[in-house]
Amino acid sequence: MLLSRHQVLARRERDPERLERSAYLLLSRIDTQGPMSIGQLAEAFGLDTSTVNRQTAALLRCGLAERVADPDGGMARKLRITVEGGRRLAEDREVNRSCLARVLADWSPEEVRELGDVLVRLNRSAEALEGRFWPRTEEDVRAACQPPAPRVVPRA
Repeated sequence: MLLSRHQVLARRERDPERLERSAYLLLSRIDTQGPMSIGQLAEAFGLDTSTVNRQTAALLRCGLAERVADPDGGMARKLRITVEGGRRLAEDREVNRSCLARVLADWSPEEVRELGDVLVRLNRSAEALEGRFWPRTEEDVRAACQPPAPRVVPRA
Protein backbone atom coordinates (compact mmCIF):
# COMPACT_ATOMS: atom_id res chain seq x y z
CA MET A 1 0.00 0.00 0.00
CA LEU A 2 2.83 2.40 0.83
CA LEU A 3 4.56 1.78 -2.49
CA SER A 4 1.33 2.33 -4.38
CA ARG A 5 0.65 5.55 -2.46
CA HIS A 6 4.22 6.72 -3.14
CA GLN A 7 3.74 6.18 -6.87
CA VAL A 8 0.37 7.94 -6.92
CA LEU A 9 1.77 10.97 -5.08
CA ALA A 10 4.83 11.08 -7.33
CA ARG A 11 2.58 10.92 -10.38
CA ARG A 12 0.54 13.90 -9.21
CA GLU A 13 3.70 15.85 -8.39
CA ARG A 14 5.07 15.42 -11.91
CA ASP A 15 1.91 15.67 -13.96
CA PRO A 16 -1.70 15.83 -12.81
CA GLU A 17 -2.70 14.42 -16.22
CA ARG A 18 -1.29 10.94 -15.55
CA LEU A 19 -3.40 7.94 -16.49
CA GLU A 20 -6.05 6.71 -14.08
CA ARG A 21 -5.26 3.31 -12.58
CA SER A 22 -7.91 1.53 -14.66
CA ALA A 23 -6.66 3.17 -17.87
CA TYR A 24 -3.09 2.16 -17.04
CA LEU A 25 -4.13 -1.47 -16.43
CA LEU A 26 -6.28 -1.75 -19.56
CA LEU A 27 -3.70 -0.11 -21.81
CA SER A 28 -0.95 -2.30 -20.32
CA ARG A 29 -2.93 -5.45 -21.08
CA ILE A 30 -3.75 -4.36 -24.64
CA ASP A 31 -0.13 -3.33 -25.14
CA THR A 32 1.04 -6.76 -24.00
CA GLN A 33 -1.56 -8.89 -25.76
CA GLY A 34 -2.58 -6.81 -28.78
CA PRO A 35 -6.08 -5.64 -29.72
CA MET A 36 -8.74 -7.06 -27.38
CA SER A 37 -12.53 -7.01 -27.24
CA ILE A 38 -14.41 -5.77 -24.19
CA GLY A 39 -15.33 -9.38 -23.44
CA GLN A 40 -11.69 -10.46 -23.56
CA LEU A 41 -10.68 -7.60 -21.26
CA ALA A 42 -13.51 -8.42 -18.84
CA GLU A 43 -12.39 -12.06 -18.74
CA ALA A 44 -8.72 -11.11 -18.34
CA PHE A 45 -9.45 -8.91 -15.30
CA GLY A 46 -12.37 -10.89 -13.87
CA LEU A 47 -14.70 -7.90 -14.22
CA ASP A 48 -18.25 -7.43 -15.42
CA THR A 49 -18.46 -6.36 -19.07
CA SER A 50 -20.46 -3.25 -18.10
CA THR A 51 -17.57 -2.11 -15.89
CA VAL A 52 -15.02 -2.67 -18.66
CA ASN A 53 -17.36 -0.98 -21.15
CA ARG A 54 -17.41 2.19 -19.01
CA GLN A 55 -13.64 2.11 -18.56
CA THR A 56 -12.95 1.58 -22.25
CA ALA A 57 -15.44 4.31 -23.19
CA ALA A 58 -13.25 6.70 -21.19
CA LEU A 59 -10.17 5.50 -23.11
CA LEU A 60 -11.97 6.10 -26.41
CA ARG A 61 -13.17 9.58 -25.37
CA CYS A 62 -9.61 10.57 -24.41
CA GLY A 63 -8.15 9.23 -27.65
CA LEU A 64 -6.02 6.65 -25.83
CA ALA A 65 -7.60 3.68 -27.64
CA GLU A 66 -9.60 3.14 -30.81
CA ARG A 67 -12.01 0.51 -32.06
CA VAL A 68 -10.74 -1.65 -34.90
CA ALA A 69 -11.98 -4.68 -36.79
CA ASP A 70 -10.78 -7.96 -35.30
CA PRO A 71 -7.35 -8.61 -36.89
CA ASP A 72 -8.16 -12.35 -36.74
CA GLY A 73 -11.38 -11.90 -38.72
CA GLY A 74 -13.81 -12.31 -35.80
CA MET A 75 -17.10 -10.43 -35.55
CA ALA A 76 -16.34 -8.42 -32.39
CA ARG A 77 -14.67 -5.05 -32.67
CA LYS A 78 -11.49 -4.77 -30.66
CA LEU A 79 -9.69 -2.00 -28.86
CA ARG A 80 -6.22 -0.98 -29.92
CA ILE A 81 -3.94 1.58 -28.31
CA THR A 82 -3.52 4.81 -30.25
CA VAL A 83 -0.19 6.55 -30.68
CA GLU A 84 -1.24 8.96 -27.90
CA GLY A 85 -2.24 6.06 -25.64
CA GLY A 86 1.13 4.39 -26.24
CA ARG A 87 2.97 7.61 -25.50
CA ARG A 88 1.09 8.21 -22.24
CA LEU A 89 1.48 4.59 -21.15
CA ALA A 90 5.23 4.78 -21.77
CA GLU A 91 5.43 8.02 -19.78
CA ASP A 92 3.55 6.48 -16.85
CA ARG A 93 5.74 3.40 -16.93
CA GLU A 94 8.82 5.60 -16.75
CA VAL A 95 7.38 7.49 -13.77
CA ASN A 96 6.67 4.17 -12.04
CA ARG A 97 10.21 2.96 -12.76
CA SER A 98 11.78 6.15 -11.45
CA CYS A 99 9.66 6.03 -8.29
CA LEU A 100 10.72 2.44 -7.70
CA ALA A 101 14.35 3.33 -8.39
CA ARG A 102 14.14 6.02 -5.68
CA VAL A 103 12.67 3.52 -3.22
CA LEU A 104 15.39 0.97 -4.02
CA ALA A 105 18.25 3.49 -4.33
CA ASP A 106 20.20 2.12 -1.37
CA TRP A 107 19.55 -1.57 -2.14
CA SER A 108 22.31 -3.72 -3.57
CA PRO A 109 21.81 -5.18 -7.07
CA GLU A 110 21.51 -8.62 -5.43
CA GLU A 111 18.72 -7.42 -3.11
CA VAL A 112 16.86 -5.89 -6.06
CA ARG A 113 17.17 -9.16 -8.02
CA GLU A 114 15.90 -11.13 -5.01
CA LEU A 115 12.91 -8.82 -4.69
CA GLY A 116 12.18 -9.19 -8.40
CA ASP A 117 12.37 -12.98 -8.20
CA VAL A 118 10.03 -13.11 -5.20
CA LEU A 119 7.55 -10.70 -6.82
CA VAL A 120 7.48 -12.80 -9.99
CA ARG A 121 6.72 -15.87 -7.85
CA LEU A 122 4.05 -13.97 -5.88
CA ASN A 123 2.36 -12.76 -9.08
CA ARG A 124 2.40 -16.20 -10.66
CA SER A 125 0.95 -17.78 -7.50
CA ALA A 126 -1.87 -15.19 -7.41
CA GLU A 127 -2.54 -15.74 -11.12
CA ALA A 128 -2.67 -19.50 -10.61
CA LEU A 129 -5.23 -19.15 -7.82
CA GLU A 130 -7.43 -16.93 -9.99
CA GLY A 131 -6.82 -18.93 -13.16
CA ARG A 132 -6.00 -15.69 -14.97
CA PHE A 133 -2.46 -15.36 -16.27
CA TRP A 134 -0.84 -12.15 -17.45
CA PRO A 135 0.77 -12.82 -20.82
CA ARG A 136 4.51 -12.40 -20.54
CA THR A 137 7.64 -13.81 -22.06
CA GLU A 138 10.62 -15.06 -20.10
CA GLU A 139 12.47 -12.04 -21.50
CA ASP A 140 9.87 -9.79 -19.80
CA VAL A 141 10.43 -11.62 -16.51
CA ARG A 142 14.22 -11.31 -16.73
CA ALA A 143 13.97 -7.59 -17.54
CA ALA A 144 11.64 -7.02 -14.58
CA CYS A 145 14.16 -8.64 -12.24
CA GLN A 146 17.07 -6.45 -13.33
CA PRO A 147 18.22 -3.85 -10.83
CA PRO A 148 17.45 -0.27 -11.79
CA ALA A 149 20.21 1.57 -13.60
CA PRO A 150 22.57 3.34 -11.21
CA ARG A 151 21.70 6.95 -10.69
CA VAL A 152 24.28 9.55 -11.53
CA VAL A 153 24.12 12.34 -8.99
CA PRO A 154 25.78 15.53 -10.18
CA ARG A 155 28.24 17.01 -7.74
CA ALA A 156 27.66 20.55 -6.65
